[in-house]
Parts: sequence; structure tokens; C-alpha cells
Amino acid sequence: MAAADPPLTAVRFGIIGCANIARKVSRAILLSPNSTIVAIGSRSLEKAAAFAKNNGFPASAKAYGSYDAVLEDPDVDAVYIPLPTSLHLHWAVLAARKKKHVLLEKPVALNVGELDEILAACESSGVQYMDATMWMHHPRTAEMKGFLADERRFGQLKAVHSIFSYNSGADFLKTDIRVKPDLDALGALGDTGWYCIRAILWAADYQLPKTVTALRDAEFNEAGVILSCGASLQFEDGKIATFYCSFLSNLTMEISVLGANGYLRVHDFVIPFQESVGPFYVNANTKFAELSIGIEPSPTEHLVKTDLPQEARMVKEFSSLVRKITDHGSETEKKWPTISRKTQMVVDAVKASIDKDFQPIHVVY
Repeated sequence: MAAADPPLTAVRFGIIGCANIARKVSRAILLSPNSTIVAIGSRSLEKAAAFAKNNGFPASAKAYGSYDAVLEDPDVDAVYIPLPTSLHLHWAVLAARKKKHVLLEKPVALNVGELDEILAACESSGVQYMDATMWMHHPRTAEMKGFLADERRFGQLKAVHSIFSYNSGADFLKTDIRVKPDLDALGALGDTGWYCIRAILWAADYQLPKTVTALRDAEFNEAGVILSCGASLQFEDGKIATFYCSFLSNLTMEISVLGANGYLRVHDFVIPFQESVGPFYVNANTKFAELSIGIEPSPTEHLVKTDLPQEARMVKEFSSLVRKITDHGSETEKKWPTISRKTQMVVDAVKASIDKDFQPIHVVY
């Protein structure tokens, strides 16, 4: 069934490419109260038309047999780009030059040099940029941040550890674009590692580490694409962080954050186990119980409900920023480009450490 007519102030999206993740984000665009879809482009007109039909696009949405046609459409305000990472530089820059606001799938680029070109094009054209890291927009994320900011209950940040892994089987490891060096050369580091690195930076208030050292025994496929890896991050003030990302391990999506006075853990930070609620767990001022037969107080579970899925909240926030620019002449929001660039810098540092026999890499903004 096609989507209902959008409100008159809706940001009009074009989608460039029919990747599987675009099914989820197109649903989010239609769920968000301030956005709609007006165009979809693929290298095949038939594929674009089938994608629109199968995903409930409005009957008025146009299907195109090229990506350029989406960017040339005057009815398109913003584009969502779920293409392979190797294509991001070309199409994101072109979209920005065509005055289309850019919601870019992660990993956003193959390296920070490419990302800088994308961000410069967006800045020059006055269009909003945001990467599609969905968990950042769940209300749970803000509530967890509130706990980390509580000096009495959490205190000084000491350590962070994050894991994001999944095992999609032998066919994935042979055919998926994320294991192809010409499409997504960063492999697991760019896909699952992006989330882990973002989680560490988020916990550290986006302070960059002083050095990044990849852990030995990273795993690669025959083409040299990373299938699993980990790294340690050292910060100027002494805090440390580690992460592990993989295409070869059971589905796991965890953040553990340790403070002088408290501890936070979330088991499903990338995609909540339930769409409408996100749990997390905290300990504060924990001690051993009498005879060390337990701890007190016990960990507390917090359940954070949301009226919209986190990806729809992402689209809603992005669309709100677009409307401020188009309707009120506001400046672009610089928070999202800055966060994206810092994440990419750490990705680059991990890759450089792997390439240099796991030597420490200094990170300079």
C-alpha cells in the first residue's frame, strides 16, 4: 500500500541506489512526520520501479534509471545515499553541488581526505550533511549521556569497551559488497568498527585519542579486506578504550563504560532488540556486600521508550535541520560533520596501524 500524502512542509527525499539498507531508511523517511520520498534512482529503471512498489512509496514518487536523474530533479530537496563506500565521494560531492542536502550511509568515505572533499562541497553549497549512524538519535542515547555526566553517580571516565559483530554465513563472505576491495575496502572496520569507534568517542565527549594501536591477529579474506579486528585507544588524560569488530562472530552490540564512581552497559546499542524501547543498565557507588557474597546496590535497569524508531528519529532531525536552512536561512548544523570526521579519523588510524604492522598511530586533528 502506498504511503499517505505528506504534509506540505515535508522535506522531499530522493534515494540514490536500491541497497538493502535503503529499505529500512525509506520506511523511516515515510514514518517521519516531516519527510517524504519523491524519487528513487537505480542503474536500472525496472529495479528502481520495483523498489518503490515493494517498499510502499507514495504513488507520486518517480523512478529513474540513473542516479544523475535524481540529482537533476527539482522536486528533490535532500538525498539519502546508501551506495558502496567507494562511490560516496563522487555522488555526495555531486549531490552537494546540485544543492541537495546529504544524508550519507556509513562508513562515509574510504579515508578522511575523501570525507573532507564531501564536507567542503556541502559547506560551499550551504547544504546539511549527516551520516546515518542511527543509534545516535534514540532517546536512550541522550539518557545514557545524562548518567555519564553525573559526577556523583558516574564520575571521571576511565575506560570504554565496545563490540559489534555478526556472522552472516559463507555466502555473505563471498558475495556481499562489504567484503569486496573495490566497493567497501574497509570491510568490518568500516562497517561494524564505525559503530564501536563512534561509541567510544561519544562516551569521551568526542575527545580524540592521543594514539591508536590495532590489536594483532586481525583477520582478512583472500582479497585483503578486513573481516575482524580490534584496537586500543589511549587518551591524553589517561583513560583508555578498546573495541572489537567482526563479520565472523555471533551478533553482539555492546558498550561498556567505566567511571570512577559508576558503570554503564548497553547490550543492543546499534539496533535495539525491541523497536519501541531501549534498555540500559547502570551501577553507581557499588561495593561488595557483607562477606563479599554479592554487591550492593544492585544494577539498575532503565527502559527508554520511543514513539518513532531510531532511524525515523534520525530522518526527523535531519529534515528539521534542512527546514531551518531552507525556510529560515539558518546556518548548517556543524555538529554532525565534526562528529563524522572524528570517527573517520580514528577509522583511518586503525587501518594505518594494521598496515604498519600494528604500530601505534598518533592522531592529530
